[in-house]
Amino acid sequence: MAALYILIPVAVALVALAIWVFFWAVDNGQYDDLDGPAHSILFDDEDPRHQAAVDQVEEPDQEEKPGRD
Repeated sequence: MAALYILIPVAVALVALAIWVFFWAVDNGQYDDLDGPAHSILFDDEDPRHQAAVDQVEEPDQEEKPGRD
């Protein structure tokens, strides 16, 4: 019974810490792009078509230049 007086506050503190870490991660953008890293492993970094697509995603304000493959 005496162990419960220690374990319950420790458990509540761990849950509070986990909630704080989750909200910290959300505020710092850790969950902004969930699909990008999963798809990027499928492509070769040296492929010029892949690099062009990455550049286009990173700079969405620029229009695609004519003559670019």
